[in-house]
Amino acid sequence: MAVTDEAIEKIKDMIVSGALRPGDRLPKESELAADLGLSRNSLREAVRALSLIRILDVRQGDGTYVTSLDPRLLLEALSFVVDFHRDDTVLEFLAVRRILEPAATALACTRIGDAELDALTAELDALGPAPSVEELVACDLAFHRTIVQASGNSVLCALLDGLSGPTTRARVWRGLTHEDAVRRTLHEHRAILGALRDRDAEAAHSWATVHIASVEQWLRSHDG
Repeated sequence: MAVTDEAIEKIKDMIVSGALRPGDRLPKESELAADLGLSRNSLREAVRALSLIRILDVRQGDGTYVTSLDPRLLLEALSFVVDFHRDDTVLEFLAVRRILEPAATALACTRIGDAELDALTAELDALGPAPSVEELVACDLAFHRTIVQASGNSVLCALLDGLSGPTTRARVWRGLTHEDAVRRTLHEHRAILGALRDRDAEAAHSWATVHIASVEQWLRSHDG
């Protein structure tokens, strides 16, 4: 494992230093192993590990390439890791989301277009007053993703996408067991939209905080 870690670090150094850039093809395995002073086996293991976290792209019959290194691509691994959370850490994930998402919502205030706001309003109207839990959760995910994307910060958007695993399950659980969840969620969505239309970043931040905190608060009250 230590040898593989060394190989990973050496490839990482090549990328960080600019010797390998996004989209570049790695030298042939035998050449790269010799240049880095590594065995071909340890190099192969390092490439496999880096491909799993989307640093490298192994193309059968073509070669190995550095990916685009786009934040969204690199942070996809976060959602995979998050899915392994323990039930007793879901509140910690929600707390992180409560810190990040209101900030993203406030940022979106000056950037989100009227057409996007109209589309979100139409989706809420189409949902009706009594959607199923599945419909509500799907709408909630799409609603927040659209707003976060409008913030213009791709790293923030990727981080929040990665955190949606446990929070999605929390929303489903809450919707199944809390009869007021649907009404409250729809009310909070419309309040967030109203703040965005008014270009009121402070109100948008506050309503987004209230929206996430209400899930967190309910889970705390039912813990154990």
